[in-house]
Amino acid sequence: MKKKIGSLQECQKLAVSFAKTLAEGDVVVLSGDLGAGKTTFTQFVLRSLGVKEVVNSPTFSILKSYNGKFRFEHIDAYRINTDEALNIGLDELLSKKDRVFFIEWAENIAPLIPKKRISVRITHLGETEREFEIIHE
Repeated sequence: MKKKIGSLQECQKLAVSFAKTLAEGDVVVLSGDLGAGKTTFTQFVLRSLGVKEVVNSPTFSILKSYNGKFRFEHIDAYRINTDEALNIGLDELLSKKDRVFFIEWAENIAPLIPKKRISVRITHLGETEREFEIIHE
């Protein structure tokens, strides 16, 4: 599914709709250039599923956990590779089926990402315009 959006309100509406499709065990892989909206989309999804605390990018911490309708693990692999991810136990974490994962920059740890996943590809088209492509793999 491809969808062009032109505002934060449209991004939020798409995120709320997307959130309704999620179930425990889902792995959501977000890709796009810096500033494309990966974290913003994740914030909207988690907020719509009951997360009360501030959701921000785990770029420096690599992992942040949240509780809402599900337990959520938000991973940013921008600064790590597969070996580093193995050293901190991300392979074990990703085997858990009692939570929903959101992974930014998953291409950096590609061998650890399950084949069954939901890919959200965000293309930056302009200041507020984005194209989202959501693929269930």
